[in-house]
Amino acid sequence: MLISEYAELQQDDQTEAREHERLAIDHSIALMEKAEEKQNSPADVANAVLFTSRLWSVLIEDLASPSNGLPNEIRAQIISIGIWILREIEGIRSGEKLSFLDAVMVSKAIREGLL
Repeated sequence: MLISEYAELQQDDQTEAREHERLAIDHSIALMEKAEEKQNSPADVANAVLFTSRLWSVLIEDLASPSNGLPNEIRAQIISIGIWILREIEGIRSGEKLSFLDAVMVSKAIREGLL
């Protein structure tokens, strides 16, 4: 009995963690889309870059942790995606890139995987 209750609690924790991750990615997407809609106003770009960079840094750190429960191959793939998003965001911050659209598209795909 206790084992099944523990398993349920563990599943609830994972479900809740995924929901928090999904909400954070949703917020990142919303900020990037807002920056696109406002034709890259400096404040909107700064907000999107800062939040998205922090989010993916935290996600990558969590994925790299040995205590992360995902299989190693999946963790490595998501880390690679996260690094790519960080590079895209850095390109926007430095002015090398002008659009968040690619990062938004990939972020939406990741978000859908959390559902």
